Amino acid sequence: MHYTGTIWRPPYEAYSLLLEVTAGCTHHKCKFCTLYNNLPFSFRMSPLEDIEADLQEAQRRYRRFPGSQAKRVFLTGANPFVLNYDRLMEIAELIHSYFPKADSIGSFARVTDITLKSDKELAALHEAGYDGLTIGIETADDTALMFMDKGYLAADILEQCGRLERAGIRYYFFYLTGISGAGRGEEGAGLTAAVCNRLHPGIVGANMLTVYPDSRLYEEIQRGNWREENETEKYREIRTLVQELSIPTVFAAMGASNAFQMWSELPREKEKLLTFLDDVIKNVGEDELRRYRENVHHL
Repeated sequence: MHYTGTIWRPPYEAYSLLLEVTAGCTHHKCKFCTLYNNLPFSFRMSPLEDIEADLQEAQRRYRRFPGSQAKRVFLTGANPFVLNYDRLMEIAELIHSYFPKADSIGSFARVTDITLKSDKELAALHEAGYDGLTIGIETADDTALMFMDKGYLAADILEQCGRLERAGIRYYFFYLTGISGAGRGEEGAGLTAAVCNRLHPGIVGANMLTVYPDSRLYEEIQRGNWREENETEKYREIRTLVQELSIPTVFAAMGASNAFQMWSELPREKEKLLTFLDDVIKNVGEDELRRYRENVHHL
């Protein structure tokens, strides 16, 4: 398989066929992010012949296990949905030719990737199988989005995800706990919940900010331009986000950045989840939580 560098996927894509179609990130400016620093280029589009060769290899591997099937394909790379409509349709055609029982195609996507497609193209991509995009919105706190150089604002999240909904494309959010900085986490969580409540994300997944020395954010901290939340603050922030969410969704915290793993259906399990978070805030010390953070050597 043509895999480049570390391959990242959401925890809930564990059983998907992972197919590389891009490598690196088209934006590559977020101050906190170090995920693609090891790539010798910021973005590469896989040749169609490499994609087809990988599908052929995957097909051979699946045939070794009678009865096993690839029901879902997840396109790897920081934001494969940036590819233009024609290329995405070519990839879908290849996938369906080798795995005709695959019923959906997912990928990571940036909010700005959606702007590159017309409403008609989004609807056609859905018909071709694109569904369940994972979007790292990080927050709907405009102050944090601008400081971190995310390249969009809360209004863009609302507009572009609304367009996905009208096209029938489901999507999942990643929220980055701690992105608003010390003293502002709960405010940022409230702003994010307010945006989510106007949309229909199938999952609101929380990751926790871990600051690494090779990030631009670390440099900002050293200059005194930004202060990191402590670990207990981050759990109060998560609690505020959960409390303020009023839509049916799944709240998840499944990545390695989270000291405690969570997967709860809201609103049915909200009170149970809030009780759990209250217990963490009250009974797990800052020192213990910080030790965990310091041992997250890489996400």
